Amino acid sequence: MNLLVVIPLVVAMIGLKFLRPNLLVWALAWWIALFVNFRFGFATPIPASVIAIYMGITTLALIAYCTSSKDRLRAVVDPLVRLVVERRYRPALAALIVLVPALLGVNTYLKSKVPIQPPFFARTIHPAPPASIEVHGKTIHLVRGVNPFRELEKSNPEAFKGHVANGRATYYKNCVFCHGDNLSATGMFAHGLDPIPSNFVDSSPLPQLTETFLFWRISKGGPGLPEEGGPWDTAMPSWEKFLSEDEIWEVVLFLYDFTGNRPRALEEHKE
Repeated sequence: MNLLVVIPLVVAMIGLKFLRPNLLVWALAWWIALFVNFRFGFATPIPASVIAIYMGITTLALIAYCTSSKDRLRAVVDPLVRLVVERRYRPALAALIVLVPALLGVNTYLKSKVPIQPPFFARTIHPAPPASIEVHGKTIHLVRGVNPFRELEKSNPEAFKGHVANGRATYYKNCVFCHGDNLSATGMFAHGLDPIPSNFVDSSPLPQLTETFLFWRISKGGPGLPEEGGPWDTAMPSWEKFLSEDEIWEVVLFLYDFTGNRPRALEEHKE
């Protein structure tokens, strides 16, 4: 937590409580305080997409509280009605009418002017894998191991297509939100991640990688990166916690099938 942000927020909310503001001001103060806390109160920044989710939940919770009784609803609505109807509040109403769109416009402008900057740290994008890993209690050899379903491509094409279809289903249930429906890192959460997810279409890394390498990166995710691949600021989870071994291998098949690439041949990979 960033105490330089959190402590002043706590003090401000306690001080506001002693002032006994009306419910509308109190609700707005909570909304602003929580937004500032989510946006600036954590040492590790929260992705913008996650902040939007949290603030949506916060908004719904405050609306539910403010409308939970007639007295609370009246305490919120009456000041708004007076702001619109009473002549003495016309300057404040006019200021709000001008200020709100202006703030939205400034926010949009500032976001459009943010320059794209390279990472300030040195890291290996595709670090060397370990010789083997443990997944669901089974040892997977990464240097000389193979995708157990790959040989079906020639020996049983129909079964192979079935595994590719399974991989497609698993991908669109779990991976599409970040890597996108076309595998080009355009998922709905991609804009809130830094670094962005891997793009498997444009300048695809797939032909340079073995299937076992992808199995390692998918199963272990960001927490499984070696030191040379740090800092571990990737949002990639350890999918072994959610997917079976077969499901991970099938997703690997789908990635190559969808992009029209072939995995790096085993003989090209040196130990």
